[in-house]
Amino acid sequence: MSEMVTCENLVKIYKTKETEVVALQGLDLTIEQGELMAIIGNSGSGKSTLLNMIGGLDRPSAGTLLVDGKDLLKFSEKDYVTYKRDTVGFVWQNNARNLIPYMTAMENVQIPMVLTSAKKRADRAKELLELVGLSHRRNSHLNQMSGGEQQRVAIAISLANSPKLVLADEPTGAVDTRTADAVLDLLRDVNRQLGVTIMIVTHDMSLSRKVDRIVAIRDGRTSSEFLRKSSYVDEMQHLDTYAAEAGEDSHVELAVMDATGRLQIPREYLQALGVKGKARLRVEMQDGKVVVYNPGEGDVEKMSADTVQP
Repeated sequence: MSEMVTCENLVKIYKTKETEVVALQGLDLTIEQGELMAIIGNSGSGKSTLLNMIGGLDRPSAGTLLVDGKDLLKFSEKDYVTYKRDTVGFVWQNNARNLIPYMTAMENVQIPMVLTSAKKRADRAKELLELVGLSHRRNSHLNQMSGGEQQRVAIAISLANSPKLVLADEPTGAVDTRTADAVLDLLRDVNRQLGVTIMIVTHDMSLSRKVDRIVAIRDGRTSSEFLRKSSYVDEMQHLDTYAAEAGEDSHVELAVMDATGRLQIPREYLQALGVKGKARLRVEMQDGKVVVYNPGEGDVEKMSADTVQP
């Protein structure tokens, strides 16, 4: 399987006259072609910055960013226009960014296809509205549709130009839990039927049942990955077994080490060790495993004393 997105040591710095903010600090990430995955992180973690750069809405400051074999750091303004039209599709949390309220669903879906003939636009729009289950709503306006229906139209719009990558920014943030499940199920169906790569950006860990991989971002770097123990399709084919194990974790968490050997230890682990802020931790090899623990003040003082030469 080939790579759709490759980020290596990706850096984004925002500068003003008074301040300099590093939003991404050498982030590494790979997304495979045809993958349905999620980027998760708290506010300020860098996940939205990453989405904007992969989507061609913002320029990286340094590092490597390849999407579908294209080097975005070498793009001209014209390259970005073509890229946003042909390679990526967007689904936003705020439907004001997705839909024009005075147009019908059918008309909204045709907007990205302005360079296509009228007949092809209409045929493609009908096809996509059928795909998202809204054939009966194609002549409805925004105020005649529920929030879930609006998001379905937004997904259809994102697919209008047959993109290779769909970026969904908090696609379930403005709907209730039941509707959120339906939206995520639709994204999974689209991924399976069309083979399009889908990256969901969110702060909500509860969507993990719907995707096979989650990459957590903290402080502008990838901190860990959550990989599904078995595929979602397998789980759905064994509903009885899955129901019996519903209380168990469906994913395993892996810390991510960068090229220099740095890794971020999950915050809850550090809290369990009683570590706050910067600290010196003991690292040892034990039976082929790397063990990290808090040595305590007495042990640190003893180690410091042992290094003093008489």
